[in-house]
Amino acid sequence: MSQSERLRDIQIIARRDGRVSVEDLAAHFDVTHQTIRRDLAELSDQGKLQRIHGGAILPSSVANIGYQDRRDLNEAGKAAIAQTAARDIPNGCSLFLNIGTTTEAVARALLGHRDIMVLTNNLNVANILVDNPNCEIIVVGGLLRRADGGLVGTVAVQAIQQFKFDLAVISCSALDEDGDLLDFDIQEVGVSQTILKQARRSLLVADHLKFRRRAPARIGSLAQMDSFYTDAPPPSGLAGACKSWGVSVHVAGI
Repeated sequence: MSQSERLRDIQIIARRDGRVSVEDLAAHFDVTHQTIRRDLAELSDQGKLQRIHGGAILPSSVANIGYQDRRDLNEAGKAAIAQTAARDIPNGCSLFLNIGTTTEAVARALLGHRDIMVLTNNLNVANILVDNPNCEIIVVGGLLRRADGGLVGTVAVQAIQQFKFDLAVISCSALDEDGDLLDFDIQEVGVSQTILKQARRSLLVADHLKFRRRAPARIGSLAQMDSFYTDAPPPSGLAGACKSWGVSVHVAGI
């Protein structure tokens, strides 16, 4: 069987079952796991499937993938983004880290920072930063989203409005071609919008996979950000827009 035929059949199986695993596909086609991983990477690059740990799922524009699968996606890229962003976060500042696996990576990169105050609506961020004795942690209230430890809703918005912080470091679920920052949960969107309003400067951390994703709820525009940290050069149109908006783009490793 040629690769093109195998790619076609993988998509048929994915549409039937909703997801595919490397192990099952390797057995089905009698090929190596490495061959299937290359196939799934190809389909992911084409936007036909979305990679998750151990396999792939059909891409959705209305529902996010599970937290564990999000955490496993592009761990190295997120860590590189986090290290690059952390170098531009000074000691002795106040900052907000919102919900997201990339902002959690930023929290890990801040473990060596001194005299910082971190506000967050992400319980995972708070738990990570417990290991930094030189970091004051403020967890804002809100409705607990058990799936990922996020705090959202009106209570979270009202709590954030009581603060003014130096930096907002936020992530998003998708980044559209026109620079719109998108998410799946409208309650989370309202919280992110409030975070941006209360920040003196705003940083977006989002890996290259966000360029290919779609989500229905708009947080705002990349034009509102001061800096954008990612792990691959943005598409040319988006890169040009960032230049015209005065948004500095930092590509990890470049």
